[in-house]
Amino acid sequence: MKITGVTIIKNAVKNDYPVVEAITSILPMVDEMIVSIDKGNDGTDELIKSIASDKIRIVYSTWDMALKQGGRVYAIETDKAITHVSADTDWIFYIQADEVIHEKYHPVITAAAEKYATNKKVQGLLFKYLHFYATYDYVGDSRKWYNYEIRMIKNDRRITSYKDAQGFRMGDKKLDVVLIDAEVYHYGWVKEPHKMLQKQKNTDQYYLKKADENHMAIKSSEVYDFEKNYDSLRKFTGSHPSVMLQRIKRKNWQIELDISKKKFSLKQKLLFWFEKKTGKRLFDFKNYRRVKG
Repeated sequence: MKITGVTIIKNAVKNDYPVVEAITSILPMVDEMIVSIDKGNDGTDELIKSIASDKIRIVYSTWDMALKQGGRVYAIETDKAITHVSADTDWIFYIQADEVIHEKYHPVITAAAEKYATNKKVQGLLFKYLHFYATYDYVGDSRKWYNYEIRMIKNDRRITSYKDAQGFRMGDKKLDVVLIDAEVYHYGWVKEPHKMLQKQKNTDQYYLKKADENHMAIKSSEVYDFEKNYDSLRKFTGSHPSVMLQRIKRKNWQIELDISKKKFSLKQKLLFWFEKKTGKRLFDFKNYRRVKG
């Protein structure tokens, strides 16, 4: 069985993405790692080249900003990166630049890949998600955060990235996937408050029809308001992936958030209560079909 890792990246240094940690977190599980880079001018190319592994194969791509509305460029670049996957690959492990896999899940993921490699009923593997917020101590636990997503797909060229690389589909059809007992640690919302605001502004340009320079510009004194922009959080009490420990050690900001505050409408409150009581999320959009395999 062969697994090929795939990721895309642009402006990793400028936006302080933990892309090195993302890549190294899956290297032990993959036979090859394709990293598609839009060089830009912020040192992203040099950053990726600093990773000491002969598994990494760098390819280059220029992102077409004319395709940015709705984040479509992310999916286009994902599909372009996947074209570099060799024909003898069984599984494609897609990881985004702010996602990291804990090493404790490596055996689970590898075993699932082995189990379903030749099962034609299974087109992908579905992962659980932990979304960290503000610091490495808080996790979003409301419906605002997606709780599952496909991160491994069979090497079938009919499968393509969906919308803004949210997941994958085969044409208009959702993929048949198996949920595995492994989590993706998503760190996209953990940054120093000024950097978080700048990153959010930079990301906006991939969703807005026309980038507004006044919107993009921020003053040195401006910061992201973490207190204002969450509805429910819980304290994280587990361990972080080992590849993240040095980054966590370098954290130079402190934010204390009141997790007792729940900022819900009545409807949201009822749905939140039901989910916590039963473990089921009602009326949730699912970009996949779960099967038993």
